[in-house]
Amino acid sequence: SGLVLVKNPHLDLMEEDILYHLDLGTKTHNLPAMFGDIKFVCVGGSPNRMRAFAQFMQRELGLAGAGEDVADICAGSDRYAMYRVGPVLSISHGMGIPSISIMLHELIKLLHHAKCRDVTIIRIGTSGGLGIKAGSVVITDTAVDSSFQPRFEQVVLDNVVVRSTELDKDLAEELLACSRDIPDFPTLIGHTMCTYDFYEGQGRLDGALCSFSSEKKLEYLRRAYDAGVRNIEMESTAFAALCGLCGLKGESCRFHLL
Repeated sequence: SGLVLVKNPHLDLMEEDILYHLDLGTKTHNLPAMFGDIKFVCVGGSPNRMRAFAQFMQRELGLAGAGEDVADICAGSDRYAMYRVGPVLSISHGMGIPSISIMLHELIKLLHHAKCRDVTIIRIGTSGGLGIKAGSVVITDTAVDSSFQPRFEQVVLDNVVVRSTELDKDLAEELLACSRDIPDFPTLIGHTMCTYDFYEGQGRLDGALCSFSSEKKLEYLRRAYDAGVRNIEMESTAFAALCGLCGLKGESCRFHLL
């Protein structure tokens, strides 16, 4: 049916579902009226970037108020920022798996309560590239962990649950085809490695702690490249797992800065 799924039987027993970190709720807001016709959700780490993206979409879609400020739907919360432009939601998710996981749980419930259908979600932003030209855009086919495995390990109570991190291959190819109209940004499809840390987890030598040599770092990055990894960030495995489980057609596009 194209509906966004939730896989939690407890939700049906709740009198009200409060989306705490989004400052929304099923009793306080008419979610179907506010969001029922949403077709695209774009998420990224920075609130300012997602605000700028919403303004960009306002101009691209030729909507009234283009060039003006856009209202933050989540202004009552200081955790995330959300902007609506026509059928597009633009939402910040912060940095790292815990932050994006919280946002996605509440976003997925929001789309479910709003009875949205056939929603596509795309994560945009920056990442560290691996063996690619600066300025490239990496479209993720599979998110992998620090051992280059396509999995997301979630601790549930005292159990480790392993979830798949495959993303939508057709959507990846569609985005790659679209990229051919933008010659300034070389675009490729590849694996994205997700780490739990920006410094040691990504092999950086400039953190407060570093327990490895530059030679060991380069040897690890070569193995990652040989395994198909083309960029590194900190959210993709959780993003892929949650989207896949809840019936969202998802993809990640990351711009390689350096």
